[in-house]
Amino acid sequence: MKKSAALLLAVLSFSLLAFAHGDLEHVIGTVVKIDGNAISVKVADGSIKVVQLDDKTQILKSAAAAKASDIKVGSRVVIHARKHEDTLQAVEVKIGVATPASHP
Repeated sequence: MKKSAALLLAVLSFSLLAFAHGDLEHVIGTVVKIDGNAISVKVADGSIKVVQLDDKTQILKSAAAAKASDIKVGSRVVIHARKHEDTLQAVEVKIGVATPASHP
């Protein structure tokens, strides 16, 4: 389990460096709710960030194009979002690939 967590942290850290967008907010965490075109993500500090998706949002899974329907509750995501008034609008959503947990 520790190995999986370390690998996920390394991948997410690399994603931040590789895709740093100066004017975009980064939302990294676990999807806890999907409501229409809005996804709620629990981030590291325990707070929930709500991010809106639209037809311009690029969605990727394993570096391949994906669909909004591929985002599920429990998915780990890295989102680059633009602040628009009081909302966050996703420019890009990267869906993490879950590593099966090993059982002792």
